[in-house]
Amino acid sequence: MNLGAILLVILVLMVVGAVPIWPHSHAWGYLPSGGLGLLLIVLLILWLTGRL
Repeated sequence: MNLGAILLVILVLMVVGAVPIWPHSHAWGYLPSGGLGLLLIVLLILWLTGRL
């Protein structure tokens, strides 16, 4: 598998994990979705500059 496919799998798992419907994740606040958003912005910048 190439790097793009691995990153896509990791991003999908992070999106599923950041959904605040799980009983153990109600106290997490905005950290999972904020971290996921930051990661998506970094990956988008890397993709647009051609380094990904």
